[in-house]
Parts: sequence; C-alpha cells; structure tokens
Amino acid sequence: MMAGSSKRFVIIGGGPGGTTCATHAARLGAQVVLIERDIVGGAAHLLDCIPSKAMIATGGMMSNMHDAHEMGLAAVEAKLDFEALKGRISDIETRLEKSVSSQLASQGVTIVEGTGELVGPNRVRATKPDGTFEEFDADVIVLSTGSRPRIPDWAPIDGERVLTTRHAYPPPELPKHLIVVGSGVTGVEFVHMFSSFGSEVTLVVSRQHVLPQKDPEVAAALEQTFVDRGVNLLKGARAETISVDGDRVSVHCDDGRIAVGSHVLLAIGSIPNSDSLNLEAAGVESKWGYVQVDHNCLSNVPGIYACGDLSGRLPLSSVASTQGRKIAEHAMGLHAGPHRHIDYDKAASAIFTEPEIADVGLAEADAFAEGRKIRVTKVPFSVSAKALINNDPRGFVKIVTDPLTGVVLGGSIVGRHAAELISVLALAVTAGLTVTDLVESLFVHPALAEVLGEAAE
Repeated sequence: MMAGSSKRFVIIGGGPGGTTCATHAARLGAQVVLIERDIVGGAAHLLDCIPSKAMIATGGMMSNMHDAHEMGLAAVEAKLDFEALKGRISDIETRLEKSVSSQLASQGVTIVEGTGELVGPNRVRATKPDGTFEEFDADVIVLSTGSRPRIPDWAPIDGERVLTTRHAYPPPELPKHLIVVGSGVTGVEFVHMFSSFGSEVTLVVSRQHVLPQKDPEVAAALEQTFVDRGVNLLKGARAETISVDGDRVSVHCDDGRIAVGSHVLLAIGSIPNSDSLNLEAAGVESKWGYVQVDHNCLSNVPGIYACGDLSGRLPLSSVASTQGRKIAEHAMGLHAGPHRHIDYDKAASAIFTEPEIADVGLAEADAFAEGRKIRVTKVPFSVSAKALINNDPRGFVKIVTDPLTGVVLGGSIVGRHAAELISVLALAVTAGLTVTDLVESLFVHPALAEVLGEAAE
C-alpha cells in the first residue's frame, strides 16, 4: 500500500461479510475494529447454516447405511444418537468460530464484544454486555448485522413445541411428528432432514408446489422424493394460527384444514437486523429495514457500506463474503479504474436435500416469461456410469444456452453432489464460456461431471 493509505474501518457484525471485509481490509493496510454481539463468524452462518448441513450429512449417512444391501453389503441398522449429534454440531461450531477468530487476530483485527450502533456518519458506539460502551471514530463503516427469522403475530414461539430455525439446530428433542410451515429453501431442507431421522413430517405449502422461486421441473423432482419418503404435503394451504395443547400442536390453515403433530417449525423468511443500528443518526436510508446500497455496496452516506442479508441482495453466505471483499477493495481505493462488479444474477445456490438441488444464472421459466430465445438441453444421471456405481441415478442436468452463440446462460442440477457440480456451470456462466468449451473439456471418467459435457453436447 502507498504511504498514508491506511484507513480506520469499523465493522458492525461478524458474519461472513463482516469477517471477510475485516481480514481483506487489514491485509490492505487498514486499521480494523470488528464489533460482534453474538458469535464471531455469524449467528446465521454458524448457528443456522453449518448445523443444518451437519444434520443433513448425518441423515444422509443413515440413508446410505439403510441402503447398504444394495451395494453388496450385509444389511446395517443405523440408529440416531441424538445426544452425539448435538455434540458433533457443537464441536463443528466451536472449531469454526476459533478458526475465524484466529484468522482475524493474525491480521491485527481488534474484536469488540458488544452491540454496535451509529452515532454519526463517522462514529460508532459499541455497548458491551456489562452495559458500558466504547466509541470509535471511523473513515469507513461497514454494516453487516445479518437477519433473523420472521415471526408472525399468530405464531406462539416457545422454543419447545413451536420453533423457529434458530431453535432447531438441533431442537430440544427429536420430533415425533414435525409440521414445517414454509416450502422455500429452508423449509424443504428441514423436511428432508427430519424425515431422514425417522420423524413423521407434514409440510404446509401455501402454493401448489414447493420451491415457488425455482424451476418447476426441479420442484416436481423434489416433491416426488418427499412423497416416496412418506411426507404429508398440504398444498394450497396457508397457515393462519397455531395452538398448543400439551404435547399436541395444531396448525390451522385458511382453507379449514388442520395439521396436527408434536412440533411445528416456522421457515417463512427473515427480517434484517437493522432496528438497533440507529441508522437515522447518520442519515442512512433504508427500505423495509434493508440498507439501500449501490453496486459497490455503498449506502447514500459516503463511507458507510452494507453487506450480507442487511443489503437486501441474495441472502447467501457466498454473496456476503464477496460483498465484504469488494467493500474493502473499494474503500481502500482499488476500484478507481475498470473492475468487475458483483453480478447477483450469476450467483450459484444449492439446496441440501436428497438428492441435492443447485442452480445458477438464467432459469428456463424466467427466459420464457421474458420472451427470450434460449436452447435448453437436459440429460438424466441414469446415463452416467458413476451414478450407477453410486447406486443413485436420480436427477438430471439442465443447461440453458444462447441458441446463436452457444454461450452458457444458466443451468440446474438435481442429483448427488449437485452443490459441487454446479461450480462448473457457475464458472461457465461467469466467464461467458460456450457449450463447445464444456464439450471439449476432458472430464474424468467415470465421474458425475461427464453428464455436464453430455448436456452441453
């Protein structure tokens, strides 16, 4: 860095966006203070995302063991050790938090435990757990406080029978019959997770199919998996009230239907953690609680940025981390010349059900809705030798391309390791590669990735 380029960063919120910004800014020569009130690494990341994937991995192992006879092995009975699972999740969380904290410390980042708020456009106050506070002057302020589960007035959340996602990683006890309200990404992951553990599961679907924002063909494939697992689907039913009577929980829907179980879990979205930031003290504009930012994640106030869920963009850890890095670079003057902005339309995402679901770029349904000409090719995993070796030929690869140039515009994958395989299509979409580039790539054989080449061909 050039002499005199050091700046004072104060970051409120230590999730993926805040920690990435902190480490990157420190490497670029900034003096960085990070204020976090819950857990370094982010509550939504370490207490929601990571535990859910750990639980799903355990459920997947149970499924594999139940199917061992199909792989030429003697039948194996797998039983869930719920207390051991809790210990495993706690261990993963602790190790990741220590890893993030160590990385921050190695870069000279000062970590302050407390709740941060704006005092002015260049000043931040951190209120500590004991009630005392400390104030910091800043050249750059980064707001990265994330979000929390949305709780409607009609939901009597108690953390025992009526749960939000924050109560369910893992829940106090394994539900005998779990009712999941919400059929988006989080909701379907819970359905998969607890049905794998042996719980009876009912999913309340407000529309006529799950995953309303995803490719209908992808949603249909997941629904069939749920039906095969014995999941009860209440389609076209919107939850209105929840009543609790001892160990019995009832979800009353707008069409008169009632779902009865032992526990209910709400997965109906989130709201931004902006209410304690005192945004008005610095004149920061927000809409529905989300800080309004430009393509550099800069708010209307010079020097104040926002990233992660608080920015109102895609609520993905990968997006938050990328935003954090871009903010550090922009604030430190590295974006004075031409550079690549974040293209949120090209972000890859995954749903960790069984089979996994992943997509990136332009969706087939969106292209048709826009009247855009595209070419769609689809190849099932059943043609893959590796899928047959794995005893899991479910799913398919779908690639969306420009019919004139062959440029890859998007794609969807349903199947084993979809979250890993989508990286190939994500690179193709971001780099503007063509189907010819994929076809002429020499993939490993046998490998599931070969299906990508076949779909491109």
